[in-house]
Amino acid sequence: MPTITPTTPADLVHATWSDLAPLYDDLAVATIEGDVEGWLQRWSALQEVVEEAATMAMIAYTCDTADPDKEAANLRWSSEIFPNVMEQHVRLAQRLVEAGRVPAGMETVVREFRTDIEIFREQNVPLFAELEELVAGYQKATGTLSVEWDGQAITVPQLQPFLRVADRAIRERAFRAGADAYLAIKGDLSTLFDRMLAVRQQLATNAGFPDYMMYAFRAKHRFDYTPDDCARFHEAVEATVAPLVERLMTHRASVLGLDAVRPWDTLVQLESREPVRPFTDAEGLVTPAQRMFDALDPELGARFREMSTDQLLDLTSRAGKAPGGYCTNLSWRKKPFIFMNAVGVPDDVNTLVHEAGHCFHDFSANRLPYLWQRSAGHEAAELASMSMELLVAPHLVAPTGYYTPEQARAVEVEHLEDILTSLAHIASVDAFQRWIYTSNQGHDGAARDAHWLEVRARFERGVDWSGLDDERVARWYRQLHIFELPFYYIEYGIAQMGALQLWRDAQRDPAGTMARYKSFIALGGTQPLPDLYAAAGARLVFDRDGMAELVALVEARIEALRRG
Repeated sequence: MPTITPTTPADLVHATWSDLAPLYDDLAVATIEGDVEGWLQRWSALQEVVEEAATMAMIAYTCDTADPDKEAANLRWSSEIFPNVMEQHVRLAQRLVEAGRVPAGMETVVREFRTDIEIFREQNVPLFAELEELVAGYQKATGTLSVEWDGQAITVPQLQPFLRVADRAIRERAFRAGADAYLAIKGDLSTLFDRMLAVRQQLATNAGFPDYMMYAFRAKHRFDYTPDDCARFHEAVEATVAPLVERLMTHRASVLGLDAVRPWDTLVQLESREPVRPFTDAEGLVTPAQRMFDALDPELGARFREMSTDQLLDLTSRAGKAPGGYCTNLSWRKKPFIFMNAVGVPDDVNTLVHEAGHCFHDFSANRLPYLWQRSAGHEAAELASMSMELLVAPHLVAPTGYYTPEQARAVEVEHLEDILTSLAHIASVDAFQRWIYTSNQGHDGAARDAHWLEVRARFERGVDWSGLDDERVARWYRQLHIFELPFYYIEYGIAQMGALQLWRDAQRDPAGTMARYKSFIALGGTQPLPDLYAAAGARLVFDRDGMAELVALVEARIEALRRG
């Protein structure tokens, strides 16, 4: 069979690893001495085409998990081709390191390459392939979940509007329906996670690490903070955020006239007479977002318009679609793509703005010459997205945005409260995963469920879960990161602390803050994490005092908004 010479990702739609292997073999023997930049550009160009082909298969499958052909194509890329691509990545990275000269702007990337070489083990390649198959199994199981609601089958995300209505009985019914959907498959998901855990622990053992947490920190290139720093973050959340969330819930109970807040009472809006429905269809979501980004910064507005024009948005929930949301980069086209499950609630606006922040980051970093420079770590990527949520807030009021002034006030309160409750949730998820992978009980499904309840009691205060242990346990089975992307969650907390610093600064210097934001996203992954944060005008916060200062500003703003 003749070797494929790909020009575009479309050339690789049906490719197998045997088709691609010769392309990497050619690079492995090609001359690098005297022309490191030229050799690196060849590798980068190949990787752009390969990665976009794989990304398109993933997008197609997550948009339609019920299609067996799309499932098979995604599995071919994720479990058959990409574990081999990872092996070739290490092989070629070794050539670059041995060349003895680091091209300008590649210093941080080469440090990451050295780590990849250090932890690579050939016997782990089939284990990565097995993990991809297990992840696809989780996506399929959760993507096909539906519930019966008033005689119709709807997705779990489509229950969200019913959790916000004034009728408490409807809210409770919607809450229980969503929890029951996951409880019905909890046994299967627990068995699936058992296997994921065993494979990940074997990966770590093969690479010489005592547990998967330590392996994950190295694999994620966490050079600038440690597991102990994350434990400090948990303690800071427990000391500063959890008591504040408890105060918010006390206020909520008072406003709603309740003796205690139950889990189905946490999303109903307190500051508006009716649930705010900012849009009813995809156009109603996109058009005001376009106006907001144009008002915030014309260059960013032009980028969002480009995505809309090029049909790089799949926004609304439907049957068969994988849960959650993401932004992914189409590396060959140098354009991002947004996937989400919008159902017409304000959180969907936040999600779109969040993912657009990732898009703006991608657009800016895609100007860099080599593929690897364009990808920052998740801590920086989430800083770009979480900051955008806060920077765009002044433009949420119509005619620019979605809301009347009264609605915008209600939505801003809700968003700020969500930041605080999310910090408690982030600490829960990270502490839970730490226990799973470092204790000697993480392999026991019943012990995992019991420990989740302990962790939630530590961080999630002010909500009465009596009689609802099963439903509370169901929450961790809904957290796709725990299944698909272990230890990818503390980044949201680190980034939220950075975003709050930009939000604080934007209140007194909006133009300067936006200029620093754009300088930061243009750097991609070319600088160490502390330097990227410094470019944005922020620092890494793990300490109690630093966190307390920022959450106090959030609480003060919430109180000011409540006063009108």
